[in-house]
Amino acid sequence: MHGEYKMPGGKLVVIDLDVRDGRLANVQLSGDFFLEPDSALHAINAALEGQPEQASETALADAVLDALPPDVMMYGLSPQAIAVAVSRALHREAEA
Repeated sequence: MHGEYKMPGGKLVVIDLDVRDGRLANVQLSGDFFLEPDSALHAINAALEGQPEQASETALADAVLDALPPDVMMYGLSPQAIAVAVSRALHREAEA
């Protein structure tokens, strides 16, 4: 599944994922945003991995936020934008 979201005033956020047994799997975040440190990307993917397929955007954004250390800097990206991209990936597949 594939979802994209262009954050207002920000950058493109792209999510690719699968769903297995009702949970997110093989989550890969990409896009034209910047993260510091680079290890934050792994933390975001790991935070989304295993989340329920029916999780709300708020729950997904909270999971991402909770997984990130306080020193992470996000440029052109937010936990909410990531959650929107996940939601679009899941809903686009349901519409197909």
